[in-house]
Amino acid sequence: MPRDATETRSRLIAEAERLFANQGIWRVRVQDIVAAAGQRNSSALSYHFGSRQGVLDAILRDHGEPIDQERGQVWTEEGDDGTPALIEALIRPLTRRLSTSSGRCYLRIVAQLSAEFARWDLDPTHVPANLNAILRLLRDRALANDKAQRDERVLAMIQLMTASLAERARRIEAGDPLDTDENVYAANLVDMLTGIIEAPARAALIATPVR
Repeated sequence: MPRDATETRSRLIAEAERLFANQGIWRVRVQDIVAAAGQRNSSALSYHFGSRQGVLDAILRDHGEPIDQERGQVWTEEGDDGTPALIEALIRPLTRRLSTSSGRCYLRIVAQLSAEFARWDLDPTHVPANLNAILRLLRDRALANDKAQRDERVLAMIQLMTASLAERARRIEAGDPLDTDENVYAANLVDMLTGIIEAPARAALIATPVR
């Protein structure tokens, strides 16, 4: 790709990332991204990415692939398939993203995609390999009465994880004071997510007929 085209693509991604994080993925117009990137050609984004979904996919891919590689490295370092170790591998690469503006934007974007979280096991080809493997192991470890409830626990864990990271990212961007440092925050998040997976299952409730 020619240098100018590469620079244009990078600017479009950077501005889309910032606007998606600050204004919401579905509220940002394609022309807003093009203008923010300083492009006079209104079709610049369509040329490079095809659509708003195309640039969103590029953002998720550009961050997601290296994050999953790091996830595999942490998992290997932990050398343990216990629940806290699996969750540590899951979140440590994400908490590292809190240190950069681009990473914080990514975390805030991912949290907006909560409607897609329940689909993680329906089409594994769209879920990074290490993430998929860890989520499957956590589902198997969940102390629930059946597969449906184990799936619910994994989904709740993902929702809490992404919402918490996104809120911390937002507070950092806004310059709000933080109550805990990064290490304490990460350790507490691991504990909370472990609790979702390992909380004892209550006996199955017998439904009472509605009269």
